[in-house]
Amino acid sequence: MQTWKRWAKTLKKRTLTLYVAYRDPRTPWYAKLLIAGVVAYAFSPIDLIPDFIPVLGYLDDLIIVPIGIAVALRMIPQEVLIDSQAKAELLASQGKPKNFVAAAIIVSIWLLIAGLGMWLIFRAIRGN
Repeated sequence: MQTWKRWAKTLKKRTLTLYVAYRDPRTPWYAKLLIAGVVAYAFSPIDLIPDFIPVLGYLDDLIIVPIGIAVALRMIPQEVLIDSQAKAELLASQGKPKNFVAAAIIVSIWLLIAGLGMWLIFRAIRGN
């Protein structure tokens, strides 16, 4: 159990490092694009796959987010990464930032999927 806790803590630190690196002007635009997606999703209070869905609910937290973090960290220049890690240590003591814009986007995706599902059901019922 300690290994999992240590791994989770490491992921949080790396996510905060990405958050800081995104704001650094030395970070390339293509890295910022990936970082924005990864950090927004990681900090979002809503998951694309809700946690109450057995097994799949934690799939994003266990696989998708760590892979996104690993790829994004490799895209950041070394000097930016070192500076961002130091600043992330300070942020860690202040708590996790929330990204309600990302939450709104994810809710919109769910509503779009639900609307599409309802449209398909009504279409099938009408026989078209």
